[in-house]
Amino acid sequence: MMLKFLLEKEFKQILRNSFLPRMIIGYPLMAILVFPLAANFEVKNINLCVVDNDHSTYSRQLIQKISSGGYFKLTEVATDYNQGLKSIETDKSDIVLEIPSHFERDLVRNQNAKLMIAANAVNGTKGGLGSAYLSSVVGDFSNQVRSQWINPSQMTSGNSPIIEIVPQNKFNPHLSYSIFMVPALMVMILTMLCGFLPALNIVGEKESGTMEQINVTPVTKGIFILAKLIPYWIIGFIVLTISFGVAYFAYGLIPAGNLGIIYLFAAIYILGVSGFGLVISNYSNTMQQAMFVVFFFMLILILLSGLFTPVESMPQWAQLMTTINPLKYFMQVMRLVYLKGSGISELGSQLIALLSFAVVFNTLAILSYKKSN
Repeated sequence: MMLKFLLEKEFKQILRNSFLPRMIIGYPLMAILVFPLAANFEVKNINLCVVDNDHSTYSRQLIQKISSGGYFKLTEVATDYNQGLKSIETDKSDIVLEIPSHFERDLVRNQNAKLMIAANAVNGTKGGLGSAYLSSVVGDFSNQVRSQWINPSQMTSGNSPIIEIVPQNKFNPHLSYSIFMVPALMVMILTMLCGFLPALNIVGEKESGTMEQINVTPVTKGIFILAKLIPYWIIGFIVLTISFGVAYFAYGLIPAGNLGIIYLFAAIYILGVSGFGLVISNYSNTMQQAMFVVFFFMLILILLSGLFTPVESMPQWAQLMTTINPLKYFMQVMRLVYLKGSGISELGSQLIALLSFAVVFNTLAILSYKKSN
């Protein structure tokens, strides 16, 4: 009965706040719609400068193939390499492709021709990926030309074998960055809302003086913390459901796995992250202090979660730190269930880790809450 009254009070407090309900609905909408489009690591529209010293049919075909691919934008045709280099220095081009003299002749007679690619590596990602894309297009062009020369009888005799590689990208066939990001963004949204709001809740009551009134009631520590957790648990489910809807309508993304598994893990995760917020709230005296402490931890946890950089690509010390990061485990669950369709039997380690975090943080929240009679 006591828990019922406390929950009623919590929901009334939330609904009286004109900002919170709008943020609960608006934040997932904005984050999922804007973030994958703005923070996209796909490299497109790479400015290309071409130095064509051959002016042959094949060199023109190669330039046309590169330009029509969608990744490269032909910004300049230079007369020599030095002019192409100046184009990079003035940021007019990102990559210079130099086609040497006798390119077509070497390709036809010797079946071997060399090209030079010079990339602006100030932006290492753009330079590296741009060079890789360009090498891939040139390799594809080379295979296309070879297949035109080679006599079918030679192909069957084994003198000039051609190995055709047909890549098949499982679970994300078009290598869409949005599809990769959206499930992880849902974890970030839950963390921000269900971690921040409980952290500000108790300290807000301390500042308004209502905490003193609760302290003189016979409410136990456990019931008090439970009354603080349950509303954010329900809010977490609402936020997650809104996120599913936005992901479907904006990106056509439907979970490949069982939706119940996601909700099960979300229930445990929200309890854990809300408990973490309550621990911070118990040790903070002002809302400003709580906000800065939560922001400090959330920033580190998000950066070490695998949201932007795969955990396997991090340095060894960072990988060790991620073992105590609940975001990492829930992000793995979301991507595995949402994209790959994994079942609960494949998520045993994540389940144990998230249960451990939920138990530890909520026990700490009960122990750190100082109730004075």
